[in-house]
Amino acid sequence: MTVVSDVAVSQLMMQSGVQFGTSGARGLVSSMTDRLCYAYTQGFLGFLAENGEFFPGQRVAIAGDLRPSTPRIMRSCAAAISDMGGIPVNCGFVPTPALAQLAFGDAIPSLMVTGSHIPADRNGIKFYRPHGEVLKSDEASITSQVLHIAEDRFSADGMLVSPQELPPVTDAVTAYRRRYVDFFGATALSGLTIGVYQHSAVGRDVLVDILEGLGASTVRLGRSEVFVPVDTEAIREEDQALARRWAAEQPLYAIASTDGDSDRPLLADEHGIWLRGDILGIICARALGLDSVVTPVSSNTALERSGFFSRIVRTRIGSPYVIDAMNGLAGQSAGLVCGYEANGGFLLGSPIEQDGKSMGALPTRDAVLPIVAALCASRRSSVSALVEELPDRVTFSDRLQEVPQEKSQKLFDFLLDGDAGVRMERVNDVFGATAGSATAIDLTDGFRIEFDTGRIVHFRRSGNAPELRCYTEADSVESARALNRESLQKVSQLIA
Repeated sequence: MTVVSDVAVSQLMMQSGVQFGTSGARGLVSSMTDRLCYAYTQGFLGFLAENGEFFPGQRVAIAGDLRPSTPRIMRSCAAAISDMGGIPVNCGFVPTPALAQLAFGDAIPSLMVTGSHIPADRNGIKFYRPHGEVLKSDEASITSQVLHIAEDRFSADGMLVSPQELPPVTDAVTAYRRRYVDFFGATALSGLTIGVYQHSAVGRDVLVDILEGLGASTVRLGRSEVFVPVDTEAIREEDQALARRWAAEQPLYAIASTDGDSDRPLLADEHGIWLRGDILGIICARALGLDSVVTPVSSNTALERSGFFSRIVRTRIGSPYVIDAMNGLAGQSAGLVCGYEANGGFLLGSPIEQDGKSMGALPTRDAVLPIVAALCASRRSSVSALVEELPDRVTFSDRLQEVPQEKSQKLFDFLLDGDAGVRMERVNDVFGATAGSATAIDLTDGFRIEFDTGRIVHFRRSGNAPELRCYTEADSVESARALNRESLQKVSQLIA
């Protein structure tokens, strides 16, 4: 006799510690049992069914990154799809934007099993509606879903008793490659030698194929069969040293890479210096001739100072907020719209045309477009010269790892206590000797402080890992780094 448990998604979140919200599920692999991943997929599909976006016989696309736990989680998600009457479409191990392009084009739901940049002992599932990302306005309806779980499907430790193999792979890569080669042209990068830092990125071979399809010669670098947690927003010292060494050892025009699920770019200049994601976003938007830019409050203020764009909108951190603001610009005579994040993920909100060729909108994070657009734009000079054309503003980010939520809350309780005047006085007491006199405090997302020296310090809890992030901005690399280091030292003492 089948035993069926009725449980709300919100209850599972509390029981497992694996949060499930706008950006999907993210948590320790040990907590992401087959039962939990099955249940969260069921909850997502139940939400879609209420909105007429999922029904028996509906196809649902699945893909994943190269973490060891990913195939197992993909199988548990596929089981949930099948048990709810859907048809799993296995896209294999491909970049998140390649999955999204296929699913948006076919108007079907999709999910990507990935933990992005976080270590391999964690993983996640990112869910997509048929025409775009899940937005903040969807979150309450998803977490309130009541699930009906057939417990005989699972063992006592929460694993599927009879896991099924995934169906044969459906090609999502060819159309993704064609998107860039058709638009930019087969000779766009001819004569250039580009290093590709492959590490364990799921799109490592796809990126090589696209660059070579555009005419470039490539040199494959740093390939790893062990998962490497490359964070495009807080680039590891070893990755910075590797890029400098590779550039010194051989004549590379640039070095390209991505994070684990290949939706966030990394691009280094001819000297092996990685460009910050928010700088790459400006360069890409300018190269494509876009009019309106949406970006989180943490992105470099060279955006406003450049004067390149007719409209700029600042949001909270996270692609759902960026997409929501991009959608809000529709019908406002905003022209061609895009968004980008400080981690480099670029979202194309409008179809674009160039030299008689067109490229459709792709309103989700993409790594390839900013890499290719910047490389094409740099051909008149160099990648480093493109950066030098921008105002002298440098951002830097780092984080304190293994900081529980309660410790982060301790910091914010301290900084937010009292009225505006009290807060300003407290900020000056803590950071004045390091950053100058505070002139403004922005609470859009976390605690962001502007100083009379032009420096900026911004603290925010990570939404998907036990980390406290610190974003700093100054007029030079050295100042931004030093400001970040000293600011983290000060808050470490405050939360100890």
